[in-house]
Amino acid sequence: MDAFEKLEKVGEGTYGKVYRAREKATGKIVALKKTRLHEDEEGVPPTTLREVSLLRMLSRDPHVVRLMDVKQGQNKEGKTVLYLVFEYMDTDLKKFIRSYRQTGDIPPNIVKSLMYQLCKGVAFCHGHGVLHRDLKPHNLLMDRKTMMLKIADLGLARAYTVPIKKYTHEILTLWYRAPEVLMGGTHYSTGVDMWSVGCIFAELVTKQALFPGDSELQQLLHIFRLLGTPNEQMWPGVSKLPNWHEYPQWSPQPLSSAVPNLDEKGLNLLAEMLQYEPTKRISAKKAMEHPYFDDLDKSLL
Repeated sequence: MDAFEKLEKVGEGTYGKVYRAREKATGKIVALKKTRLHEDEEGVPPTTLREVSLLRMLSRDPHVVRLMDVKQGQNKEGKTVLYLVFEYMDTDLKKFIRSYRQTGDIPPNIVKSLMYQLCKGVAFCHGHGVLHRDLKPHNLLMDRKTMMLKIADLGLARAYTVPIKKYTHEILTLWYRAPEVLMGGTHYSTGVDMWSVGCIFAELVTKQALFPGDSELQQLLHIFRLLGTPNEQMWPGVSKLPNWHEYPQWSPQPLSSAVPNLDEKGLNLLAEMLQYEPTKRISAKKAMEHPYFDDLDKSLL
């Protein structure tokens, strides 16, 4: 790791520490992600190699953060450490949204551009059989100068080539977590990401989390209050989910009550993303063709 000079720690991800660093040979600023490997394995475990090659492949897309290099090193105890070298981005969507809280709304054309880029990046991942499963503003990196958005932290993404494997469902941040996951469903698919995309869309418009629950139950109740308590008519199979209970009964409210400053086309797209039945949620690819994006200049995105 003598090729890099660590500048500062920028985060502690689920998968290890992240540093801002300078490549000595070129002076280029990069993000170094240090991943610990399982102690008992000789060399690099095949799962890690798979994830790295997956990241390499996905980072061909301009809306996925680019993995530039992988370096292997030893830590003080002589254990193998992998350093993933990513392009460095100066901010993330969480900080970007927060920067507008004092100054007024994020301009609608910027919301639209960011949403289109997000759908484009998600469509690329899904098109290659990869679910992100933890999309949230903090994982969406941005370049303030160009307004480019890139998906990061695909470290827990799993290829969902059929048959969809059972997942441990303890991974996603609550606020962006799809109801089928909250209710203990283990067979899930691209809809989990599209639910998160919908929550992020609303948050870009209002600058507040749409469903800010602090426990799995509270999270569900936030969702039910706005979208109505689901039943077998609205969502066939819902009462068979492991964590299904008799919940308080709410009727659906108009989305405009929660996201008042979004135009009609935007509200229509948001409704398509927040469908209870996962298979009914709009796909990322279809979302890109939605009339909401008609007046966006897509040539630069």
